[in-house]
Amino acid sequence: MAVVHSADRLNVNPTAVPPAGGVVPGARRAREVWARAIRRDLVGLRDRRRLAAIAIVGIAGGLIVAWLYARGDLVGADARAYWAAVRVWLGGGDPYNPGGTFLPYAYAPWLLPLFLPWALLPWDVAWTVWEGSMVILFAWSFTWAFRRHALATALLIAVLALPLAATLDTGNVTLYLALAIWAAQFTGPVVGGALWALATGMKWFPALLLVMLQPRARLWGVVFLAIAGVLSLVMWRQTLVQLDIVLNFPRPLRIDYLLILWAFVPWVWRHPRPLWWLERAYLASLAQRARSGTAAWSHEIRRSPAAAARHATRRLDAALRTFFGIEPRGDPAQDGQSGR
Repeated sequence: MAVVHSADRLNVNPTAVPPAGGVVPGARRAREVWARAIRRDLVGLRDRRRLAAIAIVGIAGGLIVAWLYARGDLVGADARAYWAAVRVWLGGGDPYNPGGTFLPYAYAPWLLPLFLPWALLPWDVAWTVWEGSMVILFAWSFTWAFRRHALATALLIAVLALPLAATLDTGNVTLYLALAIWAAQFTGPVVGGALWALATGMKWFPALLLVMLQPRARLWGVVFLAIAGVLSLVMWRQTLVQLDIVLNFPRPLRIDYLLILWAFVPWVWRHPRPLWWLERAYLASLAQRARSGTAAWSHEIRRSPAAAARHATRRLDAALRTFFGIEPRGDPAQDGQSGR
């Protein structure tokens, strides 16, 4: 019987000479990668702007954590309202009037099934999942932003420290909605439009963020929002109760709505010059285009009001098609000539 040596089984050449120092090439490459990463981080720490950004974030984060620690068991009032509403609804009750110490549910009735898988968990587990996922998702978005513009991100965190503390305290869905608009800017048109429509269906402020989506995502967003409107009309009785709660239930000042600023970050940060819209050259060019457009429009109206109206309608149609990513229509005059 032939004896198979261990070196043969492992396809190792027993006569091969190990590299100098006993370090295999793969390990050496890994060590060089780690060394370059450490050197890059050390160089970054010598940047005064980056050090200032780290200090600002550390102070703001410490204040938020201290606030949440001081609140203790009082946190989670809004998230508990969502959790209780689903359970009351499953039991045949009215989620808009849950009774007890729960706050009333204040969102569209067709959104209740969205909370269902989470609301089936016991409250302690549900709150941990809710708060933990909120913090993890926000930390992911913060890391993305900090790597691109550290000081600007830190200053924005300082501005949003109070809204963040309030939202993490109550567990309100506002931060999730801002992060949904954030994610919509990195996804395909269908998913991006659905995220925007969902956020807009829950609260009004994400409607203002439609401009940050890709053109096709805007179109899908409007389609999904129209479907949400139909669902609200189908459940009109519950929708009226919801609107009454939204308009008349006493609430504190909604500082959490300032988190809309965080949803702007990808849209602004990915531009080579994040504050291009405040630059003097851009504002001067915008003013010049407005003046020339107004002068041309006035001249066209004086010349032929009917023709000016037709041209304005065509320009508006072209602008809407561009905004929503729809193929432009052919020129009717050219179409008529080609058919002769």
